[in-house]
Amino acid sequence: MELLYEKREHIALFTLNRPEAMNALSPELFKQLHQAFEDFAQDPELWVGVVTGAGEKAFCAGADVKTWLPFVKECRQKPWLLPTTPLRGMELEKPLIAAINGVAMGGGMELALACDLRIASEKARFAFPEARLGILPRLGGTVRLPRLVGSAWAAEMMFTGKPIDAQRALAMGLVNRVVLPEEVLDAALAMAGDICQCAPLAVQAIKKSMRRTEGMSMEEALWCENALGLPLYDTEDYEEGRRAFAEKRPPKFQAK
Repeated sequence: MELLYEKREHIALFTLNRPEAMNALSPELFKQLHQAFEDFAQDPELWVGVVTGAGEKAFCAGADVKTWLPFVKECRQKPWLLPTTPLRGMELEKPLIAAINGVAMGGGMELALACDLRIASEKARFAFPEARLGILPRLGGTVRLPRLVGSAWAAEMMFTGKPIDAQRALAMGLVNRVVLPEEVLDAALAMAGDICQCAPLAVQAIKKSMRRTEGMSMEEALWCENALGLPLYDTEDYEEGRRAFAEKRPPKFQAK
């Protein structure tokens, strides 16, 4: 399998499993990502996802040139052949954390950007080399990177194609945290565990509000936030949260 998909209580772990190819994206891997993300989205027992790469060298080195380029050319004439993922075409309400254990380039960096949170190894490197190949990032890079780090940093990275290290990525706001290489996955799983201590429906509504209000006027954004927030008062998790707070005990949420 080019993708390993595991369920650990309320956490889904997605591991790109092509270490011999620096976990590069192939058509088959993309299809398996689609299937796994679909299952993650529909399983009520899964609340948070963690995405990482097999091995120590790469999170994902981008597209597998030998298999990906012919596939993309075919998809130009038949766009329905390109599987939907959080990169494009799939709006995933549940939070995703990228555990970036090594190189994240091109499509691999776009996969990291499609996640909500990013934890990087000290050895991680980030780059968008597309302009040096005569193309542009087409899986959300030119859209998500400027929104995350600002247009100046994004322009420098994409115009020059030069890589940056983990500490510079942290300073830019590209990643949330930098840890030792052997701690990357554990740190991501710990963060996922922290999120699982919160009401999952509330977390999903927060993510939805953050995403949907981008680009809205303040008035529109506040209306959208209110519309997404009010239904939470009718959930069982809200009642459980109130009781747990009053009884001074950890809440037991059920995503209901």
